[in-house]
Amino acid sequence: MSGESRRRTAAKIRNLLETEGESVQENTTHFNEGRYDAIQEFDGYEAVREEARAIKEDAIDRLPELVETLRESVEENGGHLYVADDAADANAYIRTVVDDADAESVVKSKSMTTEELDVNEALETDDVDVWETDLGEFVIQVADEAPSHLIGPAFHRTTDDVADLFNEYFDPDEPFETAEQLTDFARDYLGERIRDADVGMTGANFVLADSGTITLVTNEGNARKCAVTPDTHIAVTGVEKVIPSLSELGPFVELIARSATGQDIAQYVSLFSPPTDSPTLDFEHPDEPGFGPQRDREFHLVLIDNGRMAMREDDQLRETLYCIRCGACANSCANFQHVGGHAFGGETYTGGIATGWETGVHGIESAGEFNDLCTGCSRCVNACPVKIDIPWINTVVRDRLNREHDSSEFDFLVEGLTPDEEPAGLDLQKRAFGNFETLAKVASKTAPVSNRLLGSAPVRAAMSRLAGIDRRRDLPTFQGESLVEWFAARGGSRVHDADRTAVLYPDVYTNYVLVDRGKAAVALLESLGVEVVVPDVPGSGRAPLSQGMVDTAESKAHRVFDRLRRHIDRGRDVVVIEPSDLAMFRREYEKLLPPRAFETLSENSYEVLEYVFGLLENGADADALASPGTKLAYHSHCQQRTLGVDAYTEAVFERLGYDVATSDVECCGMAGSFGYKSEYYELSMDVGETLRDQFEDETDRTVVASGTSCTEQLVDLLSADVRHPVEVIEASRR
Repeated sequence: MSGESRRRTAAKIRNLLETEGESVQENTTHFNEGRYDAIQEFDGYEAVREEARAIKEDAIDRLPELVETLRESVEENGGHLYVADDAADANAYIRTVVDDADAESVVKSKSMTTEELDVNEALETDDVDVWETDLGEFVIQVADEAPSHLIGPAFHRTTDDVADLFNEYFDPDEPFETAEQLTDFARDYLGERIRDADVGMTGANFVLADSGTITLVTNEGNARKCAVTPDTHIAVTGVEKVIPSLSELGPFVELIARSATGQDIAQYVSLFSPPTDSPTLDFEHPDEPGFGPQRDREFHLVLIDNGRMAMREDDQLRETLYCIRCGACANSCANFQHVGGHAFGGETYTGGIATGWETGVHGIESAGEFNDLCTGCSRCVNACPVKIDIPWINTVVRDRLNREHDSSEFDFLVEGLTPDEEPAGLDLQKRAFGNFETLAKVASKTAPVSNRLLGSAPVRAAMSRLAGIDRRRDLPTFQGESLVEWFAARGGSRVHDADRTAVLYPDVYTNYVLVDRGKAAVALLESLGVEVVVPDVPGSGRAPLSQGMVDTAESKAHRVFDRLRRHIDRGRDVVVIEPSDLAMFRREYEKLLPPRAFETLSENSYEVLEYVFGLLENGADADALASPGTKLAYHSHCQQRTLGVDAYTEAVFERLGYDVATSDVECCGMAGSFGYKSEYYELSMDVGETLRDQFEDETDRTVVASGTSCTEQLVDLLSADVRHPVEVIEASRR
């Protein structure tokens, strides 16, 4: 990305923060709160997620077979099924159906698939009036905007915004002011359009192959009106929505509303096996009771490929097809919460899963502009009702984007000088952050000269211009003696022949920057009777993986495992200070290592306070640790929460009697290299303001954070000293 591109990106994000951020944050927060409650009250949630995942895996695996079964079912019901290769094919078929019906108007319920195909535009070229009947879709149709959310297309607009829009567009006798006035108007206005429409168009949340039944899950009821009021009904949906039968539908009905809006079940769950036999209302004689004469109904189910079958054959993108379009990944994402889908989205789709969809249906270039907004925090994985590994999809696409850069005649020099596995043409910013370990090694060997040099105005200016490293961020202060060197000079562990031996993993930051954090961890473990080993082990690969440098990350993963395996084989435990590195061992290495190697490392690795908790539970002497002398304000790392190990730090603090104010803010906004990049600095700080607001009045407390990124962000936000939990509870001398 060039300097000019970075400035344009920063300006766009800044504008969206100012104009849409507040509304998006309010709406996503509301949905999240509902989702948390709905899931907490649903005892069978995890089991249903597993079941839904298994159903989708099976359905996508058997998709060609299910489509043929569906064709037979639809035709037996008297309907028509058409499988469209792409958008042009789908629109040609739809236009023919509308033309054959001599239709002048079409009413539509909310459908992201028709957004993907630009169906409205295609019909409007034939002078057909097209009306969106979902309130949010109606708002953005009037505003001539793209949706900003998968299920809340007008999330970026406030009630006042919509009132101003409608007042200008419809010029009512009495200006609209309240939400009730707006919804009453929309209901009546769109009700007339539904009544007069010649064709009704819906999407389909799920399609049952054995019966030809389509399932519509809505909260407004307009979809069923569009389906049954006009004589012709066209349902448009992706081929991935097909599942075998009614027997498989239950888990999705249980999950979709809980994940999307926090409801136990949506207001309307409608199942149709069209064309339906239900008679239509006689709108010509509205005062007479009963229904009008039975008329022949016509139904067309248009299944869309548009890249989906190719995604099915792509091992890295295949999971995207499991998506049930609930929007939980967007709601759970801190960056999305602040800028919405007009920044975090492509031609059609928004949020974390948008990278997979956009790459599959519109091409990888469509995902390129927003892909870096995924920081890999993995919160969306726990939010996704079908357990899609969304961060991995984003990483794979980032890797593919890296490989599409144009090469230059000097790339052979870069390839020869950089210790990574990446091809020529890689963006300099990504290469710089991806090779942070090399920079840290050199800077540590040359400290303190390196620190003065890196802090000088000319160097900072060059880093800003060439690599987009924001000058408003303080760079790390590299230590002249690494943790590994300190431990060796110390003579190794001061505890010998113990029942347990811990291999303290020297992550890049702990080894070269936050060395005191590592020393405290060594002393803490020794005070609890553990023999400690600090081996010379490479970085986990987190830095290159965050930049989409998958080959480099894989190479590092193999080297890390080779170095740690000898210790694990001797019965030693691997203890990790940095949560993002533990996440590598327990999550991402599943994609980077052979299965047996991944299982071995993940099953024998522990977060440092998780390990301390286990020691205390098994009889270690808590009196050896620091007694509470200060009150604490504690923030856990996002990947700690995703892994479910954040509770151990809080449990240890509680066991030792500390007075702790624990943050419930899920993301600090820094996200490793993300907060250093000039194009994202304002967004990073805007996300962090929520955390600052929670802690800024806790002036009598010591601020404590488990992650490096969180520590750096809190220092900037609060201008305060921030400590790691091991530095707080370690009491013995080193």
